[in-house]
Amino acid sequence: MSTRYVPMRLPSRFLTRIAAVAAMTVLGACASEPVPDWKQSASSSTELGARAWMEGKDAIDLAEFNRARREVRATGRPEELAKVELFRCATRTATLDDSLCEAFEPLAPDVSEALRAYDRYIAGQAGPGDAELLPGPHRPVAQAGAGSDFVALLNKIEDPLSRLVAAGVLYRRQLAGPGVAAVGVETASAQGWRRPLLAWLMVTRTLAEAAGQTDAAQAAQRRMDLVAPPVPPEPQPGSSD
Repeated sequence: MSTRYVPMRLPSRFLTRIAAVAAMTVLGACASEPVPDWKQSASSSTELGARAWMEGKDAIDLAEFNRARREVRATGRPEELAKVELFRCATRTATLDDSLCEAFEPLAPDVSEALRAYDRYIAGQAGPGDAELLPGPHRPVAQAGAGSDFVALLNKIEDPLSRLVAAGVLYRRQLAGPGVAAVGVETASAQGWRRPLLAWLMVTRTLAEAAGQTDAAQAAQRRMDLVAPPVPPEPQPGSSD
């Protein structure tokens, strides 16, 4: 049996969603080898944290990912911690959050080129040689340029979160038109993911306003109000009921 360690396995529903996961199966040892507690705990926390982020539950997201980090740090393996950080950063790309993947940077010198390529990909900065290091569904998106059928590329990605990550990459590359926004809205809506739905509805509204499509912009706003109703103004001091 190989003496190489078995990488942490993220939850099966998320396995195809990030490039970090694609590299994990290459290092697998015997299938019958028991899964250490740290892997099970980290995987569970990673899934719960991602779900919480998509639903707009920031406190739960932070708590679960910190728990996953603690479990993985105990192994002293930069590659494993980098996967956790990149996974979290991928969920930010999927929801059009503009924060950088700063937690990955200190780990970058000690991890595989596949993980560094994925970091560049989710930042919208993939280079010419990065596509071949990405999971299959993301390679065409990384290679796509102006004039590509972005909607068709996205619709070929079966996993919803992977699809939203790819759409977010196109948005970061300023290639997300109304068609891409529609895919983002539909994907997030079908999953009941509040945060990306609001983000993509806002993009839809902005694009419609820029095109002078008042009815479409108002329709997008009405959907946003369903997801996150406007907060009523607080009563002013001295006002009567």
